[in-house]
Amino acid sequence: MKAGTRETAAALTGFTVGVTAARRREELTALLRRRGARVVEAPALRIVPLENDAELRAATERCLAAPLDYVVATTGVGWRGWMSAAEGWGHGAALTAACRSAQVLSRGPKATGAVRASGITEAYAPASEAVDELRDHLLARELTGRRIAVQEHGTPLPGLVAALRERGAEVVEVPVYRWAPPADPEPARRLAESTARGEVHALLFTSAPAIASFLDEAAAVGRYDEVLARLRRDVLPLCVGPVCARPLREAGVEPVWPDRGRLGAMVHLLTATLPSRDSRVIPAGGRRLLLQGNALLLGDTDSSPGTEEAVWLTPMSAGVLRVLAERPGWVVSRRELLRRAWSGQEADEHAVEAAVTRLRRALGPHAGLVRTVPKRGYRLETDR
Repeated sequence: MKAGTRETAAALTGFTVGVTAARRREELTALLRRRGARVVEAPALRIVPLENDAELRAATERCLAAPLDYVVATTGVGWRGWMSAAEGWGHGAALTAACRSAQVLSRGPKATGAVRASGITEAYAPASEAVDELRDHLLARELTGRRIAVQEHGTPLPGLVAALRERGAEVVEVPVYRWAPPADPEPARRLAESTARGEVHALLFTSAPAIASFLDEAAAVGRYDEVLARLRRDVLPLCVGPVCARPLREAGVEPVWPDRGRLGAMVHLLTATLPSRDSRVIPAGGRRLLLQGNALLLGDTDSSPGTEEAVWLTPMSAGVLRVLAERPGWVVSRRELLRRAWSGQEADEHAVEAAVTRLRRALGPHAGLVRTVPKRGYRLETDR
């Protein structure tokens, strides 16, 4: 959609959101676009089934070689994949019976749902969905000689496995799939570039490995520090839950996450948070103008939310309008606009003039809102 395009406003109109998810990306993207957001899809990871399932089969047969005392389920997709593979080898009934005879610990509601769907009842599921809580729960018990199966979630869990083995447990690691870098890293790298330039309003993450991979791609294009600076300052980092958020917090970024680790809950939180962070009302000519992200929402003073006409602006034009709107009627110099709206990016005062020209063109009949003050700069004309 080109800058200056007009449409009916929605809750996230004006905002550009980066989506790094690999699984269920289409579902998440659809939820965001339905609310008016522009979405940049940049999968930071891909799920790779084991090229040779001999490793998984051998782990399964080790689980069946003797009774299990505990089974740790870390992901719903991994658990279902394990049960399905075992069924294909003719071990389905035996594996289900072995798990039913053991105490099953599930990490979060998705893993719990998959466990229950296979006819097994979990003995423990931490509210935080953290592997650390599963570890602490097990370490509070006598583990010498106990047999524990740990279903991995895309990467090995050396901290958990080492802690259990130190306490004398026999641990069977069950690798169902692996996380790998994206087949094409360019989308993630372009998203990192856009984030560093301030062209993205929010980044959504659904797994901790995706965050690590995205930051690796940012480093690959020399934008690591700039991306983190944006995430700490003016780009909203939103994670599916606290476990996912850990790599960002370790990097000095404080993300937000919903109470429930669901895609719908993520989008609901985003919808409730972004407009309050980045919107400004501009009363002008008896109309209500709302600058939201990179869009100007045009409505009458009594317009109901969502019925406004939305005009998309370029990021720079929106930045200019945002600076002018901070003090309507006051003159802002080209140099000040350049410093504020371009935020350190290389540009000159001609870029300011071009952004103002594009802004006036997008405003159409409201172009007179932005006045040129000869030899001084620009000011925003409003009802105030």
